[in-house]
Amino acid sequence: MKLYDRYILPKLLNCTCGLKPIRYQRQKVVPLAQGDILEVGIGSGLNLPYYETSKVKKIWGLDPSEELHEMAKKVASKLDLNVEFLLNGAEEIPLLNDSVDTVLITYTLCSIPEVEEAIQEIKRVIKPEGVMIFCEHGMAPDENTLKWQERINPYWKKIAGGCNVNRNIPYLIESAGFSISQLETMYLPGTPKILGYNYWGSAKCIRTYETNNPIPSIIIHGKRLNETENRSINLLGYN
Repeated sequence: MKLYDRYILPKLLNCTCGLKPIRYQRQKVVPLAQGDILEVGIGSGLNLPYYETSKVKKIWGLDPSEELHEMAKKVASKLDLNVEFLLNGAEEIPLLNDSVDTVLITYTLCSIPEVEEAIQEIKRVIKPEGVMIFCEHGMAPDENTLKWQERINPYWKKIAGGCNVNRNIPYLIESAGFSISQLETMYLPGTPKILGYNYWGSAKCIRTYETNNPIPSIIIHGKRLNETENRSINLLGYN
């Protein structure tokens, strides 16, 4: 499979992910990105032509495939965009905490091996006021199509770069601590139903109570509270 992954799969992904219905989806979401942007799964650079250059300060393009990176670099060289490519998986994003304004992720959550870890990493690098913009395919809403997705998924993953056709995209995003503020769904026209159910929208990170300042130790009725109890009391304003 190494020869397939290196020489055939990148071109196959570039072709299938560049089909007209998917290009139309990209046109909907990519222009919403602004500021310092992390594109998770930049692939062959299919999103790059749809950025509004006036809104973009910098783009970090993350992808684990060296072959797809080379394809994306050729696209970027023809555009007026400041793009830095990061050859890495999304489970360990080489960026600082709270460093990006927008995370853009399109047709990528389906294929990340440790997807929960990846979304936690996205949560780490996005600024408190930042937004995650997503467009993904995944679990179909009707039972019959979902059954076929379950049947085909083990085989599809082997030929499509680890792509899962049946992931519950909203659940993955929200269970990682994001709140979806906008969500649209539909079967894309001109695509097989088992592959074509799309979710797209935006989400914001739900921040838990965080502080760099030490929390005062509290003793109630002679008992010193543990860290969890202590933090809870301080959140209630106990002094």
